[in-house]
This record gives sequence, C-alpha cells and structure tokens, in this order.
Amino acid sequence: MTAESAALKSRLRPRPGQREAEDAVRTLLSYFGEDPGREGLLDTPRRFVDAYREFLSGYAEDPAAILSCTFEETKGYSDIVLMKNIRLESHCEHHIQPIIGTAHVAYLPAQKVVGISKLARVVDVFARRLVSQEALTQQIVDAIEAALAPRGVAVLLDAEHRCVSARGACKQGVSCVTQALTGAFRDDPALEARFLHLTGRAATANFR
Repeated sequence: MTAESAALKSRLRPRPGQREAEDAVRTLLSYFGEDPGREGLLDTPRRFVDAYREFLSGYAEDPAAILSCTFEETKGYSDIVLMKNIRLESHCEHHIQPIIGTAHVAYLPAQKVVGISKLARVVDVFARRLVSQEALTQQIVDAIEAALAPRGVAVLLDAEHRCVSARGACKQGVSCVTQALTGAFRDDPALEARFLHLTGRAATANFR
C-alpha cells in the first residue's frame, strides 16, 4: 500500500472528534501518574491535540496537487536542479518522537520543471506525517518522479532522531543519513558524485 493510498484510507475511516482526542490525552496523563484535573494540566489536552494537528498536517495535503503546476519553457536548461539544506521536521512512526534535520532534493529536467519552493513543500507534506526516514526519502522521490517524469531524481536526508538521542540508546549527536536515486543519478556515478558535491557531502570535484 502506497503512502497516498494509506492516507486516503485513513481519511475515509470515521475519525474521533476533538473531545475524544482530548479525553485520550487525559487517559495518558492519568496512566503516567498525573492528575489531569490539576490547574497546570487543565488545558494541556487541548494544547496537545492542537499541537499534533499542526505537526501532522501533511495528512490533509496532496503532494500531487503541489507539484501539478509545472513549466515547459526552460530555455534549454537540462542540468541539475537542486534545493539543498531544506529544514526537515518530522515524527517517527515508532515512538512519535521528533526527527530534525536537513533534506537535499535534486532532479534532472526532461520536459518539465516546477517552482523550486514546491520541492520544499513536498518535503514538508510527507514529513508532517508519522513515517520512518527510509520511507520518507522514497516518498519524496516517488512524488517528484510521478509529477515531472524527469531524467533522474536524487534525495538525501540527514537527521537526528530524538528516539535515539533522548531515550533507548541515548546517543547524542548521532544522525541518520538516507539516500534514494533514480534514473541518471542512479545509473551514472559521476552524476551521483556531482549531487553529493553540490550538497557539500563530497570534496572531490573531478567530475566528467
């Protein structure tokens, strides 16, 4: 099941209301030994639900619609289009803990290009859902492939997971790097090297 079909299936299911969601937060507070009726926590359930509605707002957005406004007039430009250092803020699907880092997104135009801000928006759409970093990387690639039919797509994510730094292993300063390549980026090592060089992840500049 694709991310989009899963999101659609989720939207079609009857959803709990705001009050039910807030009651669930009160239950969690009680479970951990708190008194949800004390003054400092009286409005916490509402705040919690409102905050996570914002954190997970990507379920309400359609990446295909974001990438649907394309342009065919490129004045013959056919080299790499790269948006790098995109701020990445997500939540892992295993512990619902923050994933904070950077995304680098590139493609090689065939006949169409898209406004560069749309690349950052597509990252946000998928990041503002519960997801693994591996799946997030592939979802971004697949959306750009489907919308632009480019000669290749390259996506690299570098992020810290709070479920690693703040619990469990408790390892600070550790980041997870994932990469997905299609088309020419996958088939031509020199293009992959150029992509990595442009993102600042490779020092070698001997490209063909």
